[in-house]
Amino acid sequence: MRYALAALFGALLLASCATPTKEQSLVSKAADAMGGARALGDIKTISTSGTSKWWEPEQSEVPGGEPRFSAEGKIDSISDLASRTTRYDYQKNFAYPTARTFTYSEVVTPQAGYVIGIDSNGRNAESLKANPPAHSMSGYRLATTQRERARTGIAGMISAMLANPDAVKPAADINGLPAVEYQGFIVAFDPKTGLPERVRNLDYDNIWGDVNYDSVLSDWREFSGVKIPMKRSVQLNGRLVQETQLTDVRINPPIDQARLQIPAGVLANAAKPATGNVPYQWVIRRQYIGTYLDSDNVSYDTKAASPGLRLQQLSPGVFQLVGGSHNALVVEMSDHLIVVDAPVSDAQSMWLLNATKSQFSGKPIRWVVLTHHHMDHAGGVRGLLNDGATLVVGQGNYKHFNDVLRAPATRNPDMKVMDLTRIPIMEVTQSHVMTDSKGRQVMAYAMDNPHAKGMLMVWVPDAKLGYVTDLWNPGQPLPPKPNAGQAAVVSAVKKAGIQPERFAGGHGSVDEYQKLEKLMGQ
Repeated sequence: MRYALAALFGALLLASCATPTKEQSLVSKAADAMGGARALGDIKTISTSGTSKWWEPEQSEVPGGEPRFSAEGKIDSISDLASRTTRYDYQKNFAYPTARTFTYSEVVTPQAGYVIGIDSNGRNAESLKANPPAHSMSGYRLATTQRERARTGIAGMISAMLANPDAVKPAADINGLPAVEYQGFIVAFDPKTGLPERVRNLDYDNIWGDVNYDSVLSDWREFSGVKIPMKRSVQLNGRLVQETQLTDVRINPPIDQARLQIPAGVLANAAKPATGNVPYQWVIRRQYIGTYLDSDNVSYDTKAASPGLRLQQLSPGVFQLVGGSHNALVVEMSDHLIVVDAPVSDAQSMWLLNATKSQFSGKPIRWVVLTHHHMDHAGGVRGLLNDGATLVVGQGNYKHFNDVLRAPATRNPDMKVMDLTRIPIMEVTQSHVMTDSKGRQVMAYAMDNPHAKGMLMVWVPDAKLGYVTDLWNPGQPLPPKPNAGQAAVVSAVKKAGIQPERFAGGHGSVDEYQKLEKLMGQ
């Protein structure tokens, strides 16, 4: 009897091992719906053509408002699945922050990435030196592009799941759709058709903290026996940020391998894909507006001649954080500090926090003034509030930042989780004065402008120094005629009744105000 029971138990164990899990069944059903495992496995090369549109939610005109339309364009791709190499050819027509067109290509391999042409206003040192313009991808960009390729190449992902069934794990349903987890991706399926409907990554956003980043797949059509989603909508916490419509798909087309090659000289020094805490959302969405600085530090170009952040003194007790793509201003008061702008990331803010504690004998930051709400100048706000400072924002910004500071931020790679719900937020409708026991003053003025509602200009009277962001980049060449942002600065100065000698900026450096005033006079 004992041996009979043992035999029965063994048979049951074998049967249970042979029975696919719920998750594996979902994957198998998806493969069948897409044309079958064999058809998917027979894909050796694939090419696509299509159009795309991009929106950036944290460059909105109004805090918390509708995402800003940034660009539209054409995308062609060709992939060799054996070598896991893809080439993308882009023509992007930007509407924001200024109208311009970038035509460029990317070659993405497992070990390196290469950009051919100009793809950004934020070109790094390697791109600027190359003739014609080209550069190797940073490890951050390569890892991000590889992940995005996997998200959009759903046929390859399903094939990979079939080949690695033990890596297919349970996941919570998404909007009532059954889902599985696979190597960091959560894939949800239409229970009726079996087709993949949504691919999700759990990301970190420098404004909204923990976010869901989804690709929604629809408009399935058959090509050479394989169903492909022709429409792909990308959502950030449910808000549309990219929409791609494919117009042509070819299965197993011939490939000119020369177009997939990275020059040996570039390949030898190219970065490997980054691992660990990759700032996916920063890399992706700075490309949405054509301003991405391709670097393995989000704050500055690691390939520059003298890379790194530093505090540069502008006058006694007044310093500008420079060395990166985005600046801040630090004003030393008798017993505390005032910081203007919290750009890029909490990593940059933590660098500034440590630098100021060392340089200013541990004086705490009591006031953090944000010129406006955009992600590149407010993305490090959590880090600067570490001392419990008061947050100063422009009119109409209170609710936005009240919501931001209450958003979960458990995935923040730069600092530990903090309760910021009790941080006081002051909204400036016209002007606000910050002072100390010795009479030093720093003033924030509301200003009308074409860039963002609730913009603030900062004025340090004893230094005769003003500070603005995005409207004028002091130290950079002025145009033949003033633009609307520069005109807004001059108008704000007149309205405030101040007489600045110099201005520092959230971009650029510092310059004489009379240069801008003279340009306006012309």
